[in-house]
Amino acid sequence: MLSAPARRRAGRAYADLVDQEDRIALFLDYENLALGARDHHGGRPFDFRPIADALAERGRVVVRRAYADWSYFDEDRRMLTRSHVELIEIPQRMGASRKNAADIKMAVDAVELAFERGYISTFVICTGDSDFTPLVHKLRELNKRVIGVGVEKSTSALLPPACDEFLYYDRLEGVDIPPARARRGRPTRAAEAAAPADQDLEQVVAAEEPVRDVDALAVVVAQTVAGLQGGAGGAVTASRLKLTLLRKDPTFSESDYGFRTFGELLRHLAAHNVVELAEGPAKGDPEVSLPEHGDREVAFGLLRTVVGELAAAGGPVALSGLKNQLRRARPDFSEQKLGYRSFLQFCKAAATDGVVDLAWNSEVDDYLLTPR
Repeated sequence: MLSAPARRRAGRAYADLVDQEDRIALFLDYENLALGARDHHGGRPFDFRPIADALAERGRVVVRRAYADWSYFDEDRRMLTRSHVELIEIPQRMGASRKNAADIKMAVDAVELAFERGYISTFVICTGDSDFTPLVHKLRELNKRVIGVGVEKSTSALLPPACDEFLYYDRLEGVDIPPARARRGRPTRAAEAAAPADQDLEQVVAAEEPVRDVDALAVVVAQTVAGLQGGAGGAVTASRLKLTLLRKDPTFSESDYGFRTFGELLRHLAAHNVVELAEGPAKGDPEVSLPEHGDREVAFGLLRTVVGELAAAGGPVALSGLKNQLRRARPDFSEQKLGYRSFLQFCKAAATDGVVDLAWNSEVDDYLLTPR
């Protein structure tokens, strides 16, 4: 049994932890979300639990409100009540637009809460309707972080870029989506007997599963780290890198690429020499940097060799077409994986490092390179 001083210390530690957590206000445009899920998920009912679990990982939800004419969602009402969601009734009236009434009520309540509850740092707007984009802009103007949640196929393309982070309901852990079967003619009895149902289902699932290019992600990560290192913001930590990636693409999620955590993704990239990891200012938040040697030095060496061979055969080498020459010697060459936004930037870095000479020639209207 803990002593009284130990209990007080534990209590203070818990209070400090709670104070540091984000306070979240959740607003659901329920008709948009529930009908979108049913329309695109084979008629399956909407499940609030995956959203609640995703938000539990991001902070403490202190407000939960859902807006709808609940006479149309009797079973859903019970499910939300069990999850402690406050149900805001928007009754349908003759000659009135129920959708507009719900949208306006939800927007007014969110802005009012932003002014009255300064401790709320994050607003979660669950909808795919682009009409809520001005609300998102206003909340961010009030220094609130905004997370959007929507069904992928019924979410307007205008809404995700407006948010700090956008979660597609379809991709949340715990959402069960039936595979979409391709349309085809009626099979014969012999064909039905020859093709087992399980095998057919596996083929359909494999065909529907989106392909995520980890190499393309590596390029984005390397460019982002290079940009952060070039600024005056100090060390690039994993948490800072993740926030920056979300600013570039609010729908970004490492799970789409097969990684359970962002740290696992960084370790994968470090193993492939895309980034380097070092102990950061806080436990579990390593410092991320681009390799100073390794692949960069190999790439500079490749450039020196290719430019030397071409210059020996015909004098100074034009920048145009040089990248193709490097790829003939090394097909996997990519300056972007090294953090350079363009091949010219890579060649300028090589010139600064004393690998080649680089100069603009107005007669040929191109940069010319010569070996050192």
